[in-house]
Amino acid sequence: MPNSVPPGRLLGWFDTHERDLPWRDPSCTGWQILISEIMLQQTPVSRVVEPWQEWVRRWPVPSAMAAEPAGEVLRAWGKLGYPRRALRLHECAKVLAAEHGDRVPDDVETMLTLPGIGDYTARAVACFAYGQAVPVVDTNVRRVIVRAVHGREQPANPSRRDLADAEALLPRSPDGTYAASAPRFSAALMELGALVCTARNPKCDNCPLVDCTWVGLGRPAHSGPPRRVQKFAGTDRQVRGLLLDVLRNSNDSVDRAALDVVWTSDTAQRDRALDSLLVDGLVEITVTGRYCLAGEA
Repeated sequence: MPNSVPPGRLLGWFDTHERDLPWRDPSCTGWQILISEIMLQQTPVSRVVEPWQEWVRRWPVPSAMAAEPAGEVLRAWGKLGYPRRALRLHECAKVLAAEHGDRVPDDVETMLTLPGIGDYTARAVACFAYGQAVPVVDTNVRRVIVRAVHGREQPANPSRRDLADAEALLPRSPDGTYAASAPRFSAALMELGALVCTARNPKCDNCPLVDCTWVGLGRPAHSGPPRRVQKFAGTDRQVRGLLLDVLRNSNDSVDRAALDVVWTSDTAQRDRALDSLLVDGLVEITVTGRYCLAGEA
C-alpha cells in the first residue's frame, strides 16, 4: 500500500485541528465513550453534544441506567433518531452492571458479546477509551482511505477489506509493533474525513495528505452506482417518530385515538409504523389496551 497517509503529517494536522469534543476528555470512562459512540451512529456531532452531557450526568455508570425503566431511556433519547439504539444501550447497561463489574470491558471480543455492540463500536471503544491499536473504520475513514490510497471518489459497500486497509496504515515502531500513536492516528483519520475529506465538496487545498492518489489522478468522478439519498419526510421513520413523540411527552399511557391523530393522511402507513414499534419493543400495550413506552406497561 503506498504511503499516501504519512502518520507524522496526519498527526501534525490533528494536533492543530482536533475538535474540542467532550467525550475526548482523558477522564472519560469506557461507558461514557460507549454512550457517545452509540449516539453518534447516523447522527451529526452537533446534535449529540448536549444529550451526551445530560446522559453522563444522569447515568455516570451502567448500573444507574440499568435501574431505570427502558421507557425513561427512550424518553431521554428525544430526537436523536433510530431509537432502537437507546433500547439496546439500556439492555447493554443491564449486562454490564450484572456481569462486568459495572464497567465496559476493554477488549473487542468481549464487547462483541454485549447487546447492541457491533464491530465498529467495539473497536472504537477499545481504541478511544482504552488506547488500543485496533483499526477503527466508519464512513469517514473509508472515504479517506479510498481516495488517498485507492484513488476513487467514493467507497464501495463495506467489506472486511476496509479493516485490512485501515490496519495497514496504523503507524508502527521500527520493530514492527504498533506505535504508541496508533490510537490517536485512528482518531485523526476519522477527523480528516469529517472536516476535510467530506463526501461533498472536499477541501483538498486544506488537506495534509499531499500525496493523495485521488487528487494525483485528477479527482476522477465516482463511476459506480449512484449513492442513495435517504429521505425522511413521508417515510415510516417519520411516522414512527411522531408516534413516539406522543408517548415521550406523556406521563401516562395513552389511548389509541391520541396516536391516530398524528398521521391521518395514510392510515395504513400509520398502522404499519405503530406495529413496527411494537415488534421492536419500543412501545407496549397495557392490560387495559392503552399504549406506552417500553417498560412502562
